[in-house]
Formats: sequence, C-alpha cells, structure tokens
Amino acid sequence: MPQVPLASLRPFEAATRHESFVKAAAELNMTPTAISQHVRAVENWLGVALFIRHARGVTATTAGRDFAAAVANGLGHIEIAAQQLRLDSIEHPVSVACIASVATRWLIPRLPAFRKKHPGIRINIVYALDAPTPKGAGVDLMIRHGPRPAADAVALLAAETRPTCSAEYKRRHGPLQNPADLADADLLHDETTSSWARWFALAGLHRSPDSGPVFADFSLMIASVIGGQGVGLCPTALIADELANGTLVTLFDTPLDTDKFYWLLQAGRLSGEAQIFRDWLVSAGG
Repeated sequence: MPQVPLASLRPFEAATRHESFVKAAAELNMTPTAISQHVRAVENWLGVALFIRHARGVTATTAGRDFAAAVANGLGHIEIAAQQLRLDSIEHPVSVACIASVATRWLIPRLPAFRKKHPGIRINIVYALDAPTPKGAGVDLMIRHGPRPAADAVALLAAETRPTCSAEYKRRHGPLQNPADLADADLLHDETTSSWARWFALAGLHRSPDSGPVFADFSLMIASVIGGQGVGLCPTALIADELANGTLVTLFDTPLDTDKFYWLLQAGRLSGEAQIFRDWLVSAGG
C-alpha cells in the first residue's frame, strides 16, 4: 500500500466538514485547487471515492464522512497531546536542588548563558536541605557534595580544597612559602576545625589548628577569605574566577578531599526540558 498522505489529511477533513473545497481553502489559507489535489491524494491512497463532484460543488460520500470523523478524532488527539507538552514546559519549570555555595558561586553565574540558548525553559533553584535524593526533595535534579552518593551519580566538579587567601592578606602576612608558615596565620574554618587538622597531617605538620572563626558553611567563609581576614581551605573549582583575576591565591598545591566531588543526581524520568538542562550542567561542569 502506498505511503499515507499525512499532509493531505487535514485539507480532506476540512473539505468534508464544510462539504466545500472553497470554504476549506479559506480556512486553511490554500487554493480550492490545492484542496482538490489533497482530497484526490487521499482517495487514491484509499482506493475509495470520498466525494461526489457535481456542477454546484461537492458532496461527501458515506465513506468520506466516516473517514473524516476518524481523521478529526486522530487530529484532535494530536492537538491535545501537543498542547499538554507546551503547558508542561510552561507550568512545570525544571527544578534543581543544591547547596548554597554551588548555587551562588557556580550555577547562578552560568545561568544567563543557558537562558540565552534556551529562553523558553524556566529553572527553579532550591536548597538541597536534608533530602538525599531528587525524589526526596521533589525536584528533577540535585547537586550534592561528598563521596559518590549513588552508582548513577555524575561528577560535575572536583571538590578538593587548598589553603587559600586573598592577595592582599598574603602581602600583609607573607611570605607564607611553607606549610609551617601557617602557624602564625589566621585560619578560617568551614563548619568545624577538623579539615585544617587533616590538612596539617597531610602536609606532615603535627599541630592542632587554632581556634579561628568557624563558619556555618563555605558561602559564609569565602566572604571572610575574600575580605582578607585569613586563610581558608577552599574548593578550587568554586573560586576559579577569583583565582584567574588574582583576587585570591592558593598557597600550596597539597589538596584535601580528593575523594570528594560535586555530584549530579537526577529523578528517574526527566522531561525534555529537564534533560536539556541536565546535559547542559554536565557540559558546563566538564
């Protein structure tokens, strides 16, 4: 059987509904001749006469009316499905949960590039809080920090940290050329003092970190580091811009937390828009 003349189905349906090639042509912004050609293509495909032609116009046959009803039903289903897909992209934006430091220092600065490329996709960013999975947080995607949280997690960014301070602080408290020089530096702590204790041990120094300020998270600590208040163990991937422009400097290349990453997790099945955003995140992180 010849291929279905899909392009001819709507002109045929309109001609049957109006029982007029002229009115169908006006509805579809076509010529009556074009409508006639589309109807003929459907008749040739079916091998059945769908219209009776006469001097005053056309009349749909019983077969024509029955087939037109089936075509109208099918086109209606397609239209409903298309409208639902459009509504889904408008009413259900892509949602991503992540910790504040990743949102403010990595994701948000890059969003304008995504929005320029995909202006029709809305993004909602929420805090990850205590939910361990995207499903638990009620989001499409999640960025988590630490060891690999699941077999299907994708590593976006390395989370290794290095001793970092502002260029201005180094000028005031330098030279800070050896790890031992940190004995007299102002150490800044992210959540606890344990990270500095582990870094000192890794560097071969047997000392306890001083009781400098302890910040609730990296987002707070990095403000203090940039402000020239001391040295903090900073994830290099989240301060790339400041390192590039010289605002911040890493003092030593000995990294801590080499086993940790910022991981991307996704809900089971993603919408087309969420898949586009997910792929963009992977490419941006890579």
